[in-house]
Amino acid sequence: MLLAGVGGASTVGLAALGTTGAAAAGPATTAQTPPPAPDFNLDTDNFIRDLIAKNDRSLVQEVIAPMDVTHLARVTHLTTTAWFDAVAPYHPTAVGVHSRLGRRPSSESTTNRNKNIAALHASYQVMKGVLPHREPLFRAMLTSLGLNPDDNSSDQTSPVGIGNLAGKAIVAVALKDGMNQLGNEGGRKYNPVPYADYTGYQPVNTAYRLTNPSRWQPQLGPHSRRLGPATGDLGVFTVQQFITPQMRLVKPHTYRDPRQFTIAAPQHSDHTRVQDYKRSVNEILEASAALTAEQKVMAEFFDNKLLGIGLSVNAAALAHGQLDLDGWVHLFMTNSVAIYDALIAAWHQKTVYDTVRPFSAVNHVYGRTKVRAWGGPGVGTVNDIPANEWVSYLKVGDHPEYPSGSTTLCSAEAQATRRFLGSDVLNWRHHVAAGSTLVEPGITPATDIELHFPTWTDFVQKCATSRVWGGVHFAKTVERSIPFGAQFGDLAYEWVQGYIQGTAQS
Repeated sequence: MLLAGVGGASTVGLAALGTTGAAAAGPATTAQTPPPAPDFNLDTDNFIRDLIAKNDRSLVQEVIAPMDVTHLARVTHLTTTAWFDAVAPYHPTAVGVHSRLGRRPSSESTTNRNKNIAALHASYQVMKGVLPHREPLFRAMLTSLGLNPDDNSSDQTSPVGIGNLAGKAIVAVALKDGMNQLGNEGGRKYNPVPYADYTGYQPVNTAYRLTNPSRWQPQLGPHSRRLGPATGDLGVFTVQQFITPQMRLVKPHTYRDPRQFTIAAPQHSDHTRVQDYKRSVNEILEASAALTAEQKVMAEFFDNKLLGIGLSVNAAALAHGQLDLDGWVHLFMTNSVAIYDALIAAWHQKTVYDTVRPFSAVNHVYGRTKVRAWGGPGVGTVNDIPANEWVSYLKVGDHPEYPSGSTTLCSAEAQATRRFLGSDVLNWRHHVAAGSTLVEPGITPATDIELHFPTWTDFVQKCATSRVWGGVHFAKTVERSIPFGAQFGDLAYEWVQGYIQGTAQS
């Protein structure tokens, strides 16, 4: 899972520790405002469900909003795994993934105190090791709970020591997981910058010239930073870079090599298959021209990975009754493994096929010919927009098009949660206020809208279709991405169950 919350997009759990333009719960800020003292009881409350989800909203603005999907999924997964390993010693059978810290007497689990303390300290160690510049926020939260963030105990009989050891073990794995956090992979050939690509990926096309209309073209866009209140962007532009192509080389949990999973070649975006290519473009333009307010809302909902993918697992847990603290940890771990392993496989396929995005394909097929499509924020549908001026409703992700990352992750988490809870029921309702969209603020929707996802099946289908409405994925791409993603939900469920039951080998 990418987050645990009960409210709107600004309600998030530490499990959320989105593709460019995807995880924009709010702008990144420089000031780090300590969270208010939470209304939380270490003995009776559920750290994941109650403390983070309801009280610490500043983490969303300061820590999570600036992240791209690969970074977001990585920190989510590391944090969730730290929770799992930290509470495992207090469970009757569970064993840690990256640490084996023994079994504590059942008398130490009569309340949630020890589990909460262990999980909090494990999270703090992950924060220090993976996002050290955001550590003060979590330090302040621990202090407000009466805990000592400077307690470096490694005592395996105490919750502080168990949490510290579990978190540090996760960080040790993270520093050599293939994401190049320290900027030391690839040897001298590559720039020693943290998280820099060391695979040598180079796009076939440039932002200025589409030499191969089947392959990905980095988008040219205005710089996001305003230079002054009256100056606008002053012609300052940026060119997309494929975000962390090394994600495909990260070691997964549930399989050995992403090459063992296949997805049919994207003939629908092969420009040498002229009719298929044009059909894909026409489907994009038809969806753009027919955009409704609800479709725009839905497109933004799923584009925000903190909201569309993150809050869903929380909603499912609540719909199925009260899970105890172990249940929440185990559900989130299952969900997190599904998303993380699916993302690695999706990034492998994105690199293999390196496919064109719709904005490039529309321009290639129709050039300066006028087409019928959405005309921009507040404009609505127009009949005479030059195709080379058409823009998608959503901001285009900074990576190749095929498969759809969002659809793959939605499908993976849906299947993982179905397996864990034994049901397709989701029953999630999400209220969207009038005028609250980011693309058309103050305009769309004209009135309040309530999104409803009765089942995971419905959720996945809407997640997939929303990428077409948003103009960032072809219809055939999202159709194929659903079964591609679902298999990782099954793998994750079965893999995590081994650790819950204590049968997994270290």
